[in-house]
Amino acid sequence: MSTDFIFGLHSVSAFLERNPQDVLELFVLKDRDDQRMTPLIQQARKLGISVQFCQRKTLDEKVEGAQHQGVVAKARLSDAGDEHDLKRILDTQAQPFLLILDGITDPHNLGAILRSADAAGVHAVIAPKDRAAKLTAVVRKVACGAAEAVPFIAVTNLARTIRELKDAGVWVLGAAGETETTIYQASLKGPLALAMGAEGDGLRRLTKELCDGLVKIPMFGAVSSLNVSVATGICLYEAVRQRTSS
Repeated sequence: MSTDFIFGLHSVSAFLERNPQDVLELFVLKDRDDQRMTPLIQQARKLGISVQFCQRKTLDEKVEGAQHQGVVAKARLSDAGDEHDLKRILDTQAQPFLLILDGITDPHNLGAILRSADAAGVHAVIAPKDRAAKLTAVVRKVACGAAEAVPFIAVTNLARTIRELKDAGVWVLGAAGETETTIYQASLKGPLALAMGAEGDGLRRLTKELCDGLVKIPMFGAVSSLNVSVATGICLYEAVRQRTSS
């Protein structure tokens, strides 16, 4: 674990709810006393967490000018998992439901994706260590607590990890516009990993070649593509629909 600041009402509240033992200190904007902040302060004090009231400049400095909504928490944060953590997840899940991210570099997209992945019951989100967004404070804020709930696995070699998933019996489906098969025509039951590529670039060539199949979201309007976090949510919930239907 590492120590860092998390910020934003939803992010801090969710972290305090799920991991109160890891909140070390709470910093609140001075004279901020309203219906949203007061319960958070009361909860922290009830848990014995120190609450300090600060000027806005102090909070701005702690989060390097990010939008903190008047609350910052110093906390012990879980680091990204690795290949060993992924193996443990595969060993404990009879029907693993995984999400692979190939080249997602925008922290806001990653945060939104983690939130959707947690809501959809994804067992792990897998991404490469290099040339990809990390679990930063901005990601955690956008994820609204999901970054602490869904395992985030950073792997050294994504292609090798995909091969290992396939060897373990996981069906890997990649989202790509050049296929004729829609997400609604594909079978998304059983051990599954959905692979999503960066907006604009899509999946890298090798990643696409390693996938067992490719699917697309049908587009009926003038827009040719969707934001990757929106596209991911659509794909995940089609998988949820299929996996929960009789």
